[in-house]
Order: sequence, then C-alpha cells, then structure tokens
Amino acid sequence: MTDLEIRPAVAGDVPAIVGMLADDPLGAQRESPDDLAPYLTALERLSADPHQHLMVAVSEGRVVGTLQLSIIPGLSRRGSTRSIIEGVRVHSDERGSGLGTQLIEWAIDASRRQGCQLVQLTSDRTRADAHRFYERLGFEASHLGFKLRL
Repeated sequence: MTDLEIRPAVAGDVPAIVGMLADDPLGAQRESPDDLAPYLTALERLSADPHQHLMVAVSEGRVVGTLQLSIIPGLSRRGSTRSIIEGVRVHSDERGSGLGTQLIEWAIDASRRQGCQLVQLTSDRTRADAHRFYERLGFEASHLGFKLRL
C-alpha cells in the first residue's frame, strides 16, 4: 500500500469510520451507523483537544483505516507522558495488507514525537487475532484491564 496517507479525520470521514467501527460482531452491538450526530459531536470535541488525534488512513481517496491516539501527561513513572491507542480499525477489504502495521507504526512514531515514554492499548479479550498482531509489533500483555459502564 504505497499511496497511503494518514491524516486527521474530518466530518466527511465519519460515515466511513463508523462503518468500520460497526463492521464486526462487537462493534455491531455498540455502534449506530444510521445516526451520525453523536459521532460528529464527538469529532468536534476530539478536534478541539490538542492531546487527541483521530486519524484516518486514506488510499486512492478512500478511508481504509482509523485509530485514535490520546496523549496523557502523568506523574507516575517519574512524570512520564504516555499515549493510548484506541479504536483501531482496518476496512475488511484491506485486512492482511500491512495497513494495520502502518497505522500502529504511525501511532508509535507520533508518540515518540510527543515525548511519550510509553504506548499502551487495550483489546477486547475475544480478539485473539488482534492480540497476536499487537504482540508481533512488540506490545506485551502486561496488565489486566477493568471497565465500569456509566
């Protein structure tokens, strides 16, 4: 995939992003591609925050991947800044093409440029293929995560 552009998402990208988020068994349960209003509101909030980077991968004018990179300053680890990678999706037509690797490598490089000392991400426990993918890129399954729905 040589013509790939990774750039910040804009409102016109939202239908494609939401389509990718909804295109698996987990996403189909929690996403609503028929009502884009909450996603557009979220994009406005993300775009206004310099620590949030909602990115899209575009090939031949088509959005084929996305991720969110959040930069978080902190006190732990001697005042380290960390990044969190969220919402990684690759269009089903592009899986296995190396696009996911390019997206994650972009996020790691962007984290370094932002002065981060740690990059972290979570992945649903049912996504075994994703776990193998992240481990192949050097990530370690080092923690157990918890969530509380509000």
